[in-house]
Amino acid sequence: MTGRLAYSVGKLSNLFQGISPDTGSDAIKTSMLLARTLQRLATISPGLVMLVLAPAVFASQVRVEVEGDVDNLQDNAQIFVGEVEGRTADGLRRYANTAIAQVKEAARALGYYSPEVRWKVEEAGDEPAELVLTLIPGEPVLIRSRNVMIEGPDGAQEDFRQNLPKSPAQGDVLHHGRYDALRQSIQNTANRLGYFEGEFLTRRLEVDPAKNAADITLEYQSGERYRLGKVTFLEGHEFEQNLLEQFVTFEPGIPFHADEVAKLSNDLSNSGYFSGVDVDAAPSKAEDRVIPVDIALTPRPPRSVAAGVGFSTDVGPRFRGNWREHYINPMGHRRGADTELSELRQSVSGWYELPLDPPMTDAIRLTSGYQREHIEDVESERLTFGQQWSHQLDNGWMQILSMRWEGERFSIGEEEQGNSSLLLPGVSYSKLHANSPLDPSRGYRLQFDVTGAHRAVISDADILHVNFLAKGLYTLAGKHRFLARFNFGGVATNSFRDVPPSLRFFAGGDQSVRGYGYETLAPKDSDDVVIGGRYMVVGSAEYQYEFVRNWRVAAFIDEGNAVDDVFDPLATGVGMGIRWVSPVGPLRLDVAKGMDDQFGGGWRIHFSMGPEL
Repeated sequence: MTGRLAYSVGKLSNLFQGISPDTGSDAIKTSMLLARTLQRLATISPGLVMLVLAPAVFASQVRVEVEGDVDNLQDNAQIFVGEVEGRTADGLRRYANTAIAQVKEAARALGYYSPEVRWKVEEAGDEPAELVLTLIPGEPVLIRSRNVMIEGPDGAQEDFRQNLPKSPAQGDVLHHGRYDALRQSIQNTANRLGYFEGEFLTRRLEVDPAKNAADITLEYQSGERYRLGKVTFLEGHEFEQNLLEQFVTFEPGIPFHADEVAKLSNDLSNSGYFSGVDVDAAPSKAEDRVIPVDIALTPRPPRSVAAGVGFSTDVGPRFRGNWREHYINPMGHRRGADTELSELRQSVSGWYELPLDPPMTDAIRLTSGYQREHIEDVESERLTFGQQWSHQLDNGWMQILSMRWEGERFSIGEEEQGNSSLLLPGVSYSKLHANSPLDPSRGYRLQFDVTGAHRAVISDADILHVNFLAKGLYTLAGKHRFLARFNFGGVATNSFRDVPPSLRFFAGGDQSVRGYGYETLAPKDSDDVVIGGRYMVVGSAEYQYEFVRNWRVAAFIDEGNAVDDVFDPLATGVGMGIRWVSPVGPLRLDVAKGMDDQFGGGWRIHFSMGPEL
């Protein structure tokens, strides 16, 4: 071929020139339909077809072999040819020219415009004959120039430029899917940023096969950017207008951005008030390029009850139940109650919550609860009343200011018994960053808590209690996961005997140092009774490998202890386990060996569930 050839993958018929649905068998028609469908997918996401179907096994009488190492070319050629079955050797010979044309089109789609295709029919005994196509790609077509021009008002060019994909770039091998993705990204940016009058003035891919060169020219006229108008909540939602307006985080008149509309919809959906949220911000309703935002809300049923059973090797079988009243008045107030029953722990609590501005993150919660525990030689009963003010800072950290009163009656072994009454003001800062709430592949959690009490203010002891937790998760190459955890806590007091067990530190168990019993790592008294420590230091490192989808093997090492001196020796646990990412969250089964006999180490099985972060 000489001269210049204008080629557009967007016109799918060009990919199948010379092939007619009227010629050949049903297999040809099916293959063409499949290839056309896959080509449409490829224009949405370059490489998607290869990634999805590369592992597929084609039970076909046509086999494509490619000379040289060219990514995706063999898979793409096999997809274009499709499945061919039920043919004789002579039938395959008659079909060879059609198959060769299909393979050449597959090569052209990936930038190889001058391929050579050789063929032969192999016959082996009673096995079906096979048409073997050998594809010699030749030299690829390279991008000689890429010109993308955006015309529009001030700021439009930068809006589009920062969202353009880098590929295909000058010097790259021509890939028609990536060219289509470049065009589509411009249109997507226009729709996302509100350039609804935009259009392509020039949209051209020119290929010169004789010089193995291609030129990309895209000229886009953006038009004026639309703006977001007033948000109107349609009738039928039962909530105060003031509460709903607090969900709106943008001012009328700002430049349109689809992310702002999506955020508003998500915040309303995640509020817990509604079973349906319909946000209408259609450009067709715009006046003077200002789009009104109309929202129809369907309230959810006001009450729900849930119950469940679980198991962990720390506390054994347990039952959990909760009752929720998701809204009790037009101001969006809520209340609820929770209970947990297990052999070691029984608790019941209730709360009442008032949303603040913004209601997505800020609230005041009034709480009360009763808890009874009997773990090893420590037995306690605790009654609490308090309040929490949750507020998300501008930097993404969640701040919780709290004030609670705790009355605790406890006994440790047969010697130590007591009652405590503490007024505990506190502050907590936390931040969670994860790419998935259920089973993240990367992310981190940071949390820092400080509480205290003073004898001069309705308290029986002077206490300063701090706790710090850090977790990190990173995945390499999709299968190799690395987890790290560090936990440090400390309590300062002038009379440790007056500190109740709930504010002392204990280590060991599923979520602490594996290979040791639950809360068995701590200082002991003269009767060998675990009494709790002033400090806690726990660290863990874990490696996981995903050998089958949603199944992982793990190896880990934990080290830590609850101590009276931060320089006291730590206990070490090592082990292996298996992870299953179930529909309700990851399940973990570990076999661990506590390496320190003096701390009660030994072989233990640990079972737990819940997100890694």
